[in-house]
Amino acid sequence: MTPEEPPEWVLGVDSGGSGLRAALHAPQGMRRPEPVRSAEPVRTGARGIDAGHFMEQLLPMARGLLERAGGGRITAVAVGAAGMATLGDDLRAELPAALGRTLGVRRTALAADAVTAYAGALGDRPGAVVAAGTGMIAIGTDLTAWRRADGWGHLLGDCGGGAWIGRAGLEAAMRAHDGRRGGSRVLLARAEAVFGPLAGLPGRLYPRADRPAVLASFAPEVARCASDDPVADGILRAAAGHIAEAAAAVCPVTDTCEVAFTGGLFHLGDPLLVPLRVALADQLPHARPVPAAGDPLDGALRIAADIAEGRLRLPLDPRMLSVHGAGDHEEGDS
Repeated sequence: MTPEEPPEWVLGVDSGGSGLRAALHAPQGMRRPEPVRSAEPVRTGARGIDAGHFMEQLLPMARGLLERAGGGRITAVAVGAAGMATLGDDLRAELPAALGRTLGVRRTALAADAVTAYAGALGDRPGAVVAAGTGMIAIGTDLTAWRRADGWGHLLGDCGGGAWIGRAGLEAAMRAHDGRRGGSRVLLARAEAVFGPLAGLPGRLYPRADRPAVLASFAPEVARCASDDPVADGILRAAAGHIAEAAAAVCPVTDTCEVAFTGGLFHLGDPLLVPLRVALADQLPHARPVPAAGDPLDGALRIAADIAEGRLRLPLDPRMLSVHGAGDHEEGDS
């Protein structure tokens, strides 16, 4: 870049249930502005994630980031979005051209949020990553293809995730409320302290659109009770087993498999992490747990920088990770 040329930036975007986060990756020698976020999740409709609503939120964020950076242009964007694999048709059809028209973007990567979590945690090394918060998904690669396990939502899966733990804790509380076997008076007391009389909980919970988040809000209470309550301890041990199973299902078959864990669920601490280490050693003895280097936004920034420089090593997949040029056909759909 000569003094006369505007700086070229790449943009990473993380889209999830709590809204958008976006950040610029700085050219060499330049300081990047702080990431920005929106509080409104992107809408979904008949075609899945709404590309128009996505652009309505992203454009002001991108332009604000550029202004704070002192100007320049964005040459590449990587978007990691929850639901991209199954709800991303509208984004794949509309977003690359829209970003080209409005921001002059030349290359766009569209990824499942599990892929950006992987890139943030392990970069482009083979291995496996478990991303767990309200839900839970495991993803692994040998750099030729992706393998995923779970991530099927709180009704069909996400076993071991925050909503799963919270629901199991509340079920144990309801059993104690009824006088059935398998209940926990300790969890009953905690549930009533958090939610009020449990007989009214179904009427308050079932109509809510954010049921998974409400269920997951009880997971820390289960963890706090685990040292004194065998039922709560059993729930955390079962969750650890499910998480280890998912990691084992996606880990590449090698002598040693690096496994990283990322997401808010692991902030529950030892009540979950201690049984998780035991379960991982039992189910995946050749695993080598490693700390996650970064989060999904870091992963989106890494992918954006890689596509800008033509050095992407992570495998392309029409649902998990696709790369587009403005107005070009999608790469990775064969």
